[in-house]
Amino acid sequence: MAKRPTKRPEGMPSREQVLEFIQSSETPAGKREIARAFGLKGQEKIALKRLLKDMAEEGLIDGKKTAYHRMGGVPKVTVLRVTDIEDGELIAVPDNWSPEAPGKPPRLVLKEAKGRGGKRVSALKRGDRVLARTEERDSGWIAHPMKKLPARTEGLLGVVEIDGSGQAWLAPVDKRIRNSAKIVDLGTAESGQLVLAERIGRSERSGVKVSEIFGDPLAPGSFSLIAIAKHGIRHVFSEEVVEDARRVAALKLSEDRREDLRHLPIIAIDPADARDHDDAIWAEPDGNGGFSAIVAIADVSFYVRPGSALDREARKRGNSVYFPDRVVPMLPEVLSADVCSLRENEDRAAMVCRFSIDSDGQVTNARFSRAIVRIHHNIPYEQAQTVVDGGDAPEYLRHLWGAWRKLEAARHKRDPLELELPERRVVLDDQGQIAEIAVRERLDAHRVVEDFMIAANVAAAKALEAKTAPVVYRVHEPPAREKLLALRDYLATMGKKLALGQVITPSLFNRMLKDVSDEAEKAQVMEAVLRSQTQAYYGPANAGHFGLALGSYAHFTSPIRRYSDLLVHRALVDAYGLEQPKPPGSVPATTGLSDRDRSSLQQISDAISQTERRAMEAERDTIDRYVAAWLSHRVGETFDTRITGVQSFGFFATIVGVGGDGLVPVSTLGSEHFRHDEASQSLIGEDSGTTYSAGDRLKLQLAEANPLTGSLKFVPVDSDGNAIEPRGRREQSRRGGTRRAGKYKVGKRGRPGNIRHQGRRR
Repeated sequence: MAKRPTKRPEGMPSREQVLEFIQSSETPAGKREIARAFGLKGQEKIALKRLLKDMAEEGLIDGKKTAYHRMGGVPKVTVLRVTDIEDGELIAVPDNWSPEAPGKPPRLVLKEAKGRGGKRVSALKRGDRVLARTEERDSGWIAHPMKKLPARTEGLLGVVEIDGSGQAWLAPVDKRIRNSAKIVDLGTAESGQLVLAERIGRSERSGVKVSEIFGDPLAPGSFSLIAIAKHGIRHVFSEEVVEDARRVAALKLSEDRREDLRHLPIIAIDPADARDHDDAIWAEPDGNGGFSAIVAIADVSFYVRPGSALDREARKRGNSVYFPDRVVPMLPEVLSADVCSLRENEDRAAMVCRFSIDSDGQVTNARFSRAIVRIHHNIPYEQAQTVVDGGDAPEYLRHLWGAWRKLEAARHKRDPLELELPERRVVLDDQGQIAEIAVRERLDAHRVVEDFMIAANVAAAKALEAKTAPVVYRVHEPPAREKLLALRDYLATMGKKLALGQVITPSLFNRMLKDVSDEAEKAQVMEAVLRSQTQAYYGPANAGHFGLALGSYAHFTSPIRRYSDLLVHRALVDAYGLEQPKPPGSVPATTGLSDRDRSSLQQISDAISQTERRAMEAERDTIDRYVAAWLSHRVGETFDTRITGVQSFGFFATIVGVGGDGLVPVSTLGSEHFRHDEASQSLIGEDSGTTYSAGDRLKLQLAEANPLTGSLKFVPVDSDGNAIEPRGRREQSRRGGTRRAGKYKVGKRGRPGNIRHQGRRR
């Protein structure tokens, strides 16, 4: 209900009174609500109608008779589009703001995303559309999201196609988009070019116009550019931010307030192609059966200070994004790849975690300080492993491995979740072309670094808790009950039991996997367990880390590439009195948490959780495109695959050792009808009983590989290796001015731009 004025005026309200009522109403204020609020009847309602019309013509109000709002303002309930993340808050503008409207569209801050009935609205990101209730305050416009709306702008990154009649179409590069869009304004774009487009009107039938031309869609670097554009990743630093980075990069380190650890052989073990080095480790025996250890982390908080342009940009980015051919860093390269990067034989500022590892592998006596370090050696994982395995490793490596054996023993006792999740690695040659795609080998060297980092992360969380200081936790909640019920039902189809009356722990899942001896069946169970897990996120409230079997966990070890870690460093600065002398000039004084950091920790955590998910999607999409490009030369070959998911329309499979999910449509499984059993995640042939289940391994023929969308399509083969005849081909019809997106693949010579069109407009 709209608010009634405290004192109802005599007779007709004035323009000012109507405008005040419209602005102060908590709900949409139309002609009926205004008349009711002022007690108008009969002829007064007719006069009110004329007054509202006059106010609209005078430019005082806008809207319609059921919901007016101040001209230049925003309707009480309207559709907004998220445009940015600033200081941890989502910023939106009206989705239907008219170009003819005076001034710029108002910017609204989205508050806690809860919809009708208190149900939380799905996490929002840049580009999302949301129905929201708006409110104008002295500080500006705010909005309360009610419902996330379907995206209207997806698929506007694509390749130009020109049909036989000369009509241009935009073939999307997003495999979720099925139809091409009609291009009304081609500009200077040409057929076969990768372009970004925008819609002409509100309706999808209105067509699109080309707004930016990227060029050859298969040229080296195009796949990551597609992901950057599709996901709205900030990839260009403003001159202000670059200049800010140059200024702080010149700061001198104050030796009198830092430990001098340059004499210790601290080493950084990283991937051979690492773009930055933000962690390094050291250990030596303590004489009591344990070890003294150090984890040294780049002291990014010394350079990136609250309130600076550098900090604001880092907060918006949230994290670095890594592609096979490039990195989109959270910080300008003068910091991320140079001054903050722990490079050998160069003095660097570090935040140091010292701790003891007792004979049982327990971490004790952790303390934090600022230090100057000089990295003794940057060693690739493979090289470190080779040296250790060779038996002639230098003492500092032997000590590290010895300390790790203690940590490893404690890890086994803790029994965190052990899921084998192979990581695909794309290797490019000097020209940016694909040289190899393989699963990254898992070495003890990886585990050494990982367990040292986990120890430091736990120590950071507990150290801040001891001081009742703010903590940005890395939270991984236990599986939700509905997912556990689905897992129980699935396991029951395999003759296995999951009792939900017991406490669900990672050990329970680990024992379940160890009890399965058949590798194919183990893969099925592992897929099911993975589907039951929740997604990790950042937040100031501790809910533990289920996967690692830890009660308190924070991210401390990668502040070059994660804003969460930078916040943890700042909190440690405040909690343990690690502030540095104020530098000369205009550089902000504090390296700890600002008042805004403290008051907005939940909003910032939500925002960086979203940017992390966005980065993961962008990185995965790009790898999928590289895999599809790699396989496009091998269409028609048969591969060993594993089923990763089953739906009523078919199942998805991945090539063992290479990756890339591809669809096997149910229509290609033969002449019989297949029934989808959701509980067992299976497709079951009604005549033969042939079953396709998640985790199954089978041979499939690659039928299509589309580098632009990253999509694959497989067909099953018979005992002789021949493709099974599909049940029948369904004709697709053209509807509403749209058409099916064309399919592309690299030509036989595999050169950029050598594309053949495999589809046609239906």
